[in-house]
Amino acid sequence: MTLISSRPLTPISFLERSALVFAQHTAIVDGDTRFTYREFSERSHRLSGLLVGHGVRPGDRVAALCTNSHVLLELHHGVPGCGAALVALNIRQSEAELLTLLEHSGASVLVATHEFEETARRLGTAAAIPVLVAGSAESSYEQGLAASDEHSWEVSDERSLLAINYTSGTTGRPKGVMYHHRGAYLQSLAMAYHASLGPRSSYLWTLPMFHCNGWCFTWAVTAAGGTHVCLREIDPELIWAKIRSGVTHFSAAPTVLTMIAGSESAAPLDHPVHVETGGAPPSPALLARMAELNIEVTHLYGLTETFGPVIINQWQPAWDDLDPATTAERQARQGVANIIATPVRVVGDDGRDVPADGATPGELLLSGNDLMLGYYNDPEATAEATFEGWFRTGDIAVMHPDRYVEIRDRSKDVIISGGENIASVEVEREIDSHPAVLESAVVGAPDDRWGEVPVGFVSVARGHQLDTDELIAYLRQRLAGYKIPRRYVLGELPRTSTGKIRKNELRAALHSDQPVADAP
Repeated sequence: MTLISSRPLTPISFLERSALVFAQHTAIVDGDTRFTYREFSERSHRLSGLLVGHGVRPGDRVAALCTNSHVLLELHHGVPGCGAALVALNIRQSEAELLTLLEHSGASVLVATHEFEETARRLGTAAAIPVLVAGSAESSYEQGLAASDEHSWEVSDERSLLAINYTSGTTGRPKGVMYHHRGAYLQSLAMAYHASLGPRSSYLWTLPMFHCNGWCFTWAVTAAGGTHVCLREIDPELIWAKIRSGVTHFSAAPTVLTMIAGSESAAPLDHPVHVETGGAPPSPALLARMAELNIEVTHLYGLTETFGPVIINQWQPAWDDLDPATTAERQARQGVANIIATPVRVVGDDGRDVPADGATPGELLLSGNDLMLGYYNDPEATAEATFEGWFRTGDIAVMHPDRYVEIRDRSKDVIISGGENIASVEVEREIDSHPAVLESAVVGAPDDRWGEVPVGFVSVARGHQLDTDELIAYLRQRLAGYKIPRRYVLGELPRTSTGKIRKNELRAALHSDQPVADAP
């Protein structure tokens, strides 16, 4: 006879605990709005009741068009709290793209913050679904919460659908990645552990909450009893003000770190701030700059399909005495599986693991609890991404002797010039080390003789001028000749909503008849 039973794992259980343990502790700061953990819990349960009143039933989908706000944090608990799945939409996509995702997900309700009210109402009309707008006390969202009773729903299957997160679509049409309760629960604990979150932590939301459910920090900070500090738009000066007012943690893509390091307010802090970065490999030069500012950066690697960061650059005590340059180089590696993940593999074309020599490239494969259920209504894409039970990332990596993984490139970003493979990440790293360079992107351009040649797109650091001939001479001391771009385009780099550089746009411009301005 079984005397002790277990409850299915779900990340919304963290709010239940924090509402008891940290009842009067500040849970959310959103401008002038503040909620304690008890208030956060009550509002989330009332939201569940509000959604049920709008006909939402277990298994339904609820879409959100929200900036980083208390509303989106409440949705992360209130939507699964009534058995539905949250579809957090990318607020920077066009109306046509958003409507496609609404229709594909089959969302039955759309919730929006006031910044997107007009767009949301047009989308609601087109998709024939009700819209709730959050803003003032008179808004339909706030009035609905006030009029609703608290509602809760017991999770019976921890691998049931929790959320659908759509990929960026930079390499094709967006795919709906299905998250399950178990994976989000475990990933949240992993993020809380690796970021050393606790009740004294103040987490600034520089990372979009719609991106991989905020890498599961939407639940991780709650689990730790920390304070969510909402940031509704990226403003480097405001970020510095928040940091100096007590923020202890934030997460951001390397491009946002570059903006922070290049801000006029940038100056060494009197207290360390812990930062998680991912989405693209940070250059050693950027990591060195952040260290000078007393900002401790942990490099993470993940995908939408992995609930966010699945690999972490776990710091080793033996590295404490390394010189700064070596330290930054070690930090730039992606690392090892996070504490709840399965050890990763790097395999060659034959499907066998490559030697752990730090030189032999292969494709990075992943498996474990923090992997998606599959792509929503897309079994073909799910099957294509699977190899013998492992998820194919499409990233080219090497395995170092200490079992730390280093991404060399996306398979689609490898440049083949005259039969030689050029890893764009390697070239970008050296370009970024030049003092006049803020950041760079290297892509292949068609060439009649070599097939492809590398072209550098470069953003120049504030207060500097860049002589491209001097840059080429600088790179000759660091790279093989065939890897060095001879053509450069200076200016701002196009980005996705999560800060990744849109290499597909740069590549498309070079492969078309569109004019591309060269460096003077």
